[in-house]
Amino acid sequence: MPESLFADAMTRLDKALQYVSISDDAIERLKYPKASLTVSIPVRLDRGDLKVFQGYRVRYDDTRGPTKGGVRYHPNVNLDEVQSLAFWMTFKCAALKLPFGGAKGGISVNPKALSRMELERLSRAYIDAIADFIGPDIDIPAPDMYTNPTVMGWMMDQYSIIQRKLCPAVVTGKPTAIGGSLGRETATATGAFFVTNAILSKFDRPPQQTTVAIQGFGNAGSVLAELLHHAGYKVVAVSDSKGAIYCREGLDIPSIRHYREAHKGITAVYCEGTICNIAEHEILTNAELLTLDVDVLIPAALENQITLDNANDIRAKYIFEVANGPIDSSADGVLERRGIYVVPDILVNAGGVTVSYFEWLQNRSGLYWSLEDVQQRLQAKMEAETECIWQQSRDLSVSLRTAAYVHALQRLGEALEAKGTRNYFVKG
Repeated sequence: MPESLFADAMTRLDKALQYVSISDDAIERLKYPKASLTVSIPVRLDRGDLKVFQGYRVRYDDTRGPTKGGVRYHPNVNLDEVQSLAFWMTFKCAALKLPFGGAKGGISVNPKALSRMELERLSRAYIDAIADFIGPDIDIPAPDMYTNPTVMGWMMDQYSIIQRKLCPAVVTGKPTAIGGSLGRETATATGAFFVTNAILSKFDRPPQQTTVAIQGFGNAGSVLAELLHHAGYKVVAVSDSKGAIYCREGLDIPSIRHYREAHKGITAVYCEGTICNIAEHEILTNAELLTLDVDVLIPAALENQITLDNANDIRAKYIFEVANGPIDSSADGVLERRGIYVVPDILVNAGGVTVSYFEWLQNRSGLYWSLEDVQQRLQAKMEAETECIWQQSRDLSVSLRTAAYVHALQRLGEALEAKGTRNYFVKG
């Protein structure tokens, strides 16, 4: 197994390179991030103590435009993880034909242990530390794990204070009252829903006869669960960080989601309740959820949930990666040999960055779109690129993951070559 998450991510690039012809210069450029920043963030806690948190921001590649990527708050955030996520964002933006490069950021923190005022101080201090590294034409942060529109609003406001002018386009995923786009908060799930429908329709799988298990009931997983439920899919299992619930006959997803949202609103900025306390169900572990006998498995939590250790135990026929990197490269071959279709993260969860692009456009133009307009544009974009990747997979007889990377590499290669490569300069 590769020694780091980034090394693991690079194996997907190496595999895709076998099926695309691009300059050696372009390949060399894509092996390294453009810039990485590590910062110390001192925060005065409510009780008076001073605590220093580690923060990170990586701009991986900006050949196709300013870099774009979320900021996550999690105890396990480190530079290797952030660099890997920025790498994936580079390919995600290229796969969706967005005029962005890839970036990512994060702070090593347990946000649930902080008060709302401490979270605000942390968020603003992070922007203070990285302000020279970001900007509407340089690098645009967005929400990720345990960050939300409120956090993005603090970040945009702090950047505007530093610049002494209003800069709404520096951050996406903001509250709509201060320049956020309608549909952005649910965009990752909505985009994943469009991809899921588009792929499953190719196998003539009617929703009513399709069982689904979702690992992760956060911002993306819970919304996607409800979208699938309303479309007729039988969602039989969901989980949060404390465990999973399973009901063979299908769960009442709207009720479960209502419980989660109500408790989040009452107790904290982030949900402290657990879905294990409600509904008629069987209690499972997150690991057990992954091995359920279902048609569709949706990992929507953390990376490296399916590895060589449990790949042979997966019984789902289709896996849609809503989380970033939920399957490590060592498991890819096992799942492929077993005939399990894996639809990759750089396609499935790209709805978030796509609507972030829409928000950035709206901020820069001052013209704001209706929710219906956003949804129609998102559906058209997700379905068009899904079809391209599906056809690439068929034409090359490769997995959907490799096809997605080939699709992205072709666009990245063209952009890198447009700036001049060895072939151009030797001919000159």
